[in-house]
Amino acid sequence: MINITLPDKSVRQVEKGTSAMDIAMSISEGLARNVLSAKVNGEVVDATLPIDEDATLNLLTWNDDEGKATMWHSSAHLMAEAIEQLYPGVKFGIGPDIENGFYYDIDFGEYKVSDADSKKIENRILKLAREKQSFSRRVVSKADAIAYFSEKGDEYKLELIDDLEDGEITFYESGSFTDLCRGPHMPNTGMIKAVKLLRIAGAYWRGDENRKMLTRIYGITFPKQKELTAFLEMLEEAKKRDHRKLGAELEIFAFSQQVGQGLPLWLPKGAELRERLETFLKKIQKKMGYQQVITPHIGKVELYKTSGHYDKYGEDSFHPISTPVEGEEFFLKPMNCPHHCEIYKCIPKSYRDLPYRIAEFGTVYRYEQSGELHGLTRVRGFTQDDAHIFCTPDQLKDEFKGVMDIVMIIFKALDFNEFITQISLRDPDDQDKYIGSEENWEKAERAILEVAEERGLDAVIEYGEAAFYGPKMDFIVKDALGRKWQLGT
Repeated sequence: MINITLPDKSVRQVEKGTSAMDIAMSISEGLARNVLSAKVNGEVVDATLPIDEDATLNLLTWNDDEGKATMWHSSAHLMAEAIEQLYPGVKFGIGPDIENGFYYDIDFGEYKVSDADSKKIENRILKLAREKQSFSRRVVSKADAIAYFSEKGDEYKLELIDDLEDGEITFYESGSFTDLCRGPHMPNTGMIKAVKLLRIAGAYWRGDENRKMLTRIYGITFPKQKELTAFLEMLEEAKKRDHRKLGAELEIFAFSQQVGQGLPLWLPKGAELRERLETFLKKIQKKMGYQQVITPHIGKVELYKTSGHYDKYGEDSFHPISTPVEGEEFFLKPMNCPHHCEIYKCIPKSYRDLPYRIAEFGTVYRYEQSGELHGLTRVRGFTQDDAHIFCTPDQLKDEFKGVMDIVMIIFKALDFNEFITQISLRDPDDQDKYIGSEENWEKAERAILEVAEERGLDAVIEYGEAAFYGPKMDFIVKDALGRKWQLGT
């Protein structure tokens, strides 16, 4: 027998090999009908997967974000099955769930697909959903996986398999469709009652502009038609409030192809708004003991190699700028951190000078793919209200509280009343990708967790999402339409 601990701390003793769905059925059939997946010892898995050891268990439904993600991931497979039936011979790239729905990257070959085909695909998806197709998981060897997709002629899946280790490859089958996938998936497709294909776009294979352009189809599904109707109404409201539309109409900002994609031009009204916002923020920073600094827009490549940013973010940066001096290269700075560390080093300090707080409205540059650019929310040049604190380990908790106080002051002033916090910690199974000592990591992670608890924050903890140099806490706000935006780290 094994012990299963439920969210209410109650413990159930069950036979080894019992699944989360079995446990849901033992609680009530109504609950079992709504279970989409399960979180076992913190990992989201198929609800039908056997549990072989003592575990904590959360049954995930449509009311949980992970439950929605499971349905949307399964819906991507269902859409792929529908498309494969309607357009035989197509090839598939990747098909993940996203914040609102899912997409699949597809090579349609000679077929020409447009928005006019959406209704036909939607109808086929609903037809397949009504069949209540089960999702079946099986582990396959690398050789068998290669053989399957070689016979199918899908070079995209073969490339993905090439990056995987033997023993970690799984297939999922539903209806007539088999896919390379790690899961998890819903028990069957019966809960999908409403579907809408949102748009059809182009996407380079694996985000590489030198690779083939595939067709990316975005969609979303719901367990009730009325939820889809409400979502589509929200999208119409979002169009009215689109900041790109308002920015042009109100003469706040503009873009110019002559200047370059993703490089916003702030018009007089926009510049005045920025100035007022910066003045407001600088007053808060000064009151909290921060000193303003200014750093250049470029820095030597060696600076970023020393900091570790070059290895981590070099591919996402603009190419180095060469000078007439042989071997000398500069970077358009993708972040302010290395420059601020150099400022700290400029003037000798003793422990009595700590904490040392500096802040800057620093403009940084990152080479986002053209297909990912979106108004002011995804750009290639932007200004951060960036700050760095140099302190002793004993001062860490108080300094962290001070940063949280600044965030709360700003949120209150801007009327951001609804927000969630996410604490990003190291991946316990892959700690080689982080720099710094184990001792300092433990102190930093413990400080963040303790401060969050002391301040009564119901923070979501995400393992493996920490920066390579330290843990972090993100503040995520909701806009007038309920959409989530990361706003403060």
